[in-house]
Amino acid sequence: MTTFNQSPLIQKKLLPTSTAGSLPKPSWLAEPEALWSPWKLEDQELVDGKQDALSIALHQQQQAGIDIVSDGEQTRQHFVTTFIEHLSGVDFENRQTVKIRDRYEASVPTVVGEVSRPKAVFVEDAKFLRSQTKQPIKWALPGPMTMVDTLFDDHYKSREQLAWEFAKILNQEAKELAAAGVDIIQFDEPAFNVFFDEVNDWGVACLERAIEGLACETAVHICYGYGIKANTDWKKTLGSEWRQYQEIFPKLKKSNIDIISLECHNSHVPIELLELVRGKKIMVGAIDVASNAIETPEEVANTLRGALKYVDADKLYPCTNCGMAPLSRQVATGKLKALSAGADIVRNELLLQASTIS
Repeated sequence: MTTFNQSPLIQKKLLPTSTAGSLPKPSWLAEPEALWSPWKLEDQELVDGKQDALSIALHQQQQAGIDIVSDGEQTRQHFVTTFIEHLSGVDFENRQTVKIRDRYEASVPTVVGEVSRPKAVFVEDAKFLRSQTKQPIKWALPGPMTMVDTLFDDHYKSREQLAWEFAKILNQEAKELAAAGVDIIQFDEPAFNVFFDEVNDWGVACLERAIEGLACETAVHICYGYGIKANTDWKKTLGSEWRQYQEIFPKLKKSNIDIISLECHNSHVPIELLELVRGKKIMVGAIDVASNAIETPEEVANTLRGALKYVDADKLYPCTNCGMAPLSRQVATGKLKALSAGADIVRNELLLQASTIS
């Protein structure tokens, strides 16, 4: 297993809450409720504006009662491409149209040579976040397979070879993030829900290369995507039961990854699939990011109660299904508060049960 120094707060608090990734950006920084939205500021104003937005996102989480906080991805336009644009060997001017996640087309940059990381990408942002709070912090990076699936490769001509190169680069970044005080590094792998043979052949192995030697806790986030039309349309084709996790959970259970983050609320994922990864820590998605409807605390509690049949209480982390960048700030804040309140309900139930037994 990964060697890490876990935050004392995570260790002692039952059902610590967190978000899966992005939060809405302020309207003065970028166009709200959109992905890949261009920045509205430039030069030093942009640098300052990103830090201001990060502080706002942190405050938003703290006010909502979130236990494990993040940057809300305020300093990046997109959860994959912002990391890639800092690498050598990728040409953002030479773009090609490819099918991402095997379901929608997008214009993506091209790999034209050997990929490398000239310098750290998010480390200064992580240091800034660390300086703003004593709470445990989680930082998200794109996973190797999802990076490969968000590019046109005109150099390696092999998804697996490119993924191994990305895994080495991600490991370099992750080690510096851990040294900067990040408690949990999460790798976002929505591609794991699509390319099952690749996941089992080399995807999990590449992920383990990315976490090799890390002195912090590690997570993999495997969701059904942002609440955008391409993803919601795809979900409609999946039938009454979404059993994609069943294809990859056995391999992940044997892996060195510490936490698995997944989608549960308002999905058709059979909750009993969690039995396949019993023993792992699970970030249970109890907030639907594909709807503007704000969950009630009791709805959140019901999702968590269902998960507790298959996840030990000390290994369950209430979370959102995915990132919330496409939502309004008001909706996202309401959902975060519901997540905290729902976790409180179940936490109190568990503590009452424990005191009754003792």
